[in-house]
Amino acid sequence: MSDFFAMGGYAFYVWTSYGLTFVLMFIGVIKPLMANKQILRGLLLKRKREQNG
Repeated sequence: MSDFFAMGGYAFYVWTSYGLTFVLMFIGVIKPLMANKQILRGLLLKRKREQNG
């Protein structure tokens, strides 16, 4: 098992690559969801302003 995690001496590069890949994938999913939420919130505020004014 320790040989698997050591990756033949390339563990730092391999695990860093995996880590960066997962972080970027996570950002690629979360950022559009946050942007969508912000857009919807803005539209709701705009609609409320139009109804009141």
